[in-house]
Parts: sequence; C-alpha cells; structure tokens
Amino acid sequence: MDGGNGDNTNKLWTLGVFLAVLIWSGISPHDRFTWALEVAPAVAGLVVILAFRRRFPLSDLTCLFILVQAVVLMVGGRYTYAENPLFAWLQEALHLSRNYYDRLGHFFQGFTPALIVREVFIRNRIVAKPGWLPFIVICICLAISAAYEFIEWWVALATGEAAEAFLGTQGDVWDTQWDMFMALVGAACAMVFMPRLQDRSMARLLGRAG
Repeated sequence: MDGGNGDNTNKLWTLGVFLAVLIWSGISPHDRFTWALEVAPAVAGLVVILAFRRRFPLSDLTCLFILVQAVVLMVGGRYTYAENPLFAWLQEALHLSRNYYDRLGHFFQGFTPALIVREVFIRNRIVAKPGWLPFIVICICLAISAAYEFIEWWVALATGEAAEAFLGTQGDVWDTQWDMFMALVGAACAMVFMPRLQDRSMARLLGRAG
C-alpha cells in the first residue's frame, strides 16, 4: 500500500522534522526527567505509526497534526510547560496570570486524537450511523485526557517533587479540570472544522493505495 515518490517524500520530510526537533529538545533541556516524560508519548506514537505504516497508513492530514502535537510535546519537554519562553513573554506582555503553553498542549491532546480516532473509525466502518461519530470521538478523547491526568497523578505520587515540572499546575487548583476542558475544546474543534479536509486527505490516500 505504498504511495508514489511524492508520498514517500512527504513521509521522509515528516520523519526528518520529528527527529530534528527531538534531537534539539534533548540538548540541555530544562530538566532531563521532565524531558523524558514529555517526549515519551511522541516517541511511542512514532513507533506505532512505523509499525502500522503498511497495514494501516494514516492520511497526510492526520500525520501532519500528529507531527504538530509531537513538536508541542517536545518543546514542552525542553522548556517545561510552565516556562516556555514565548508564552512567558506573552504572559508578561499581556499581564496574564500564568504561562499558557500547557493550555495549547492540552488543546492538541484533544484535537489530534480526534482526527486519529475519526479516521480509524471511518476507514474500519466501526460506527454504523455517521451522526453518532462526532459524539463518540469526543467521548474517547475525553477518556484519553482523563487517562493522561491519571498518569500525571501516579507519576507525582511516585516521584514527589521531581514531577512538579511535569504537572505544570502553576499553583492553579483547577488545572486538571482546565486540562480536560481544553482537550474537549480541541476535540470539538477537530469535529467541527476538519471533517471535509480529512475526508479529502483520506480519499487521496485510498486512491494512491488503489
């Protein structure tokens, strides 16, 4: 199910960007333990994509946003979510109460999984009635977000203060709820704004596959 030269070029370009950002993020990160925790999901995602690249290759659009989320994770690993320099500048310039980079990260934690789940469900014909698809996809994304919060909780219990940068709560007692809400917003945005673009991208993929 391999595509033509253009398809292979896109895959190599995506992989090249991923590896370049991964290497850059690992050069003198703010905290090596936090870096490992943050980049682990990105690396795991790459392994899964490579393992299924022949049996179930994903559309170019979905792969693009997987790359975007991976970059968000790796940048967060380099600086930590609470100390991202660009968002620290925005915090100071706009007199914000916190560094909002973690909100961006959790938005994509809903947005990108929504595209993945939607593509898998459509191509495998898992949902018989299309009208139910957005609701089911959003529910799955909320479940993924909640599971991630569980992981953060367990890491914090296991490592104590070493996980503070990973949690990135910045003193906000409602941080967990905000994280899941942003994932909800991301998943909903994906279901509202991306279906037509994703459908066309899937059609091109299936056309290449014959």
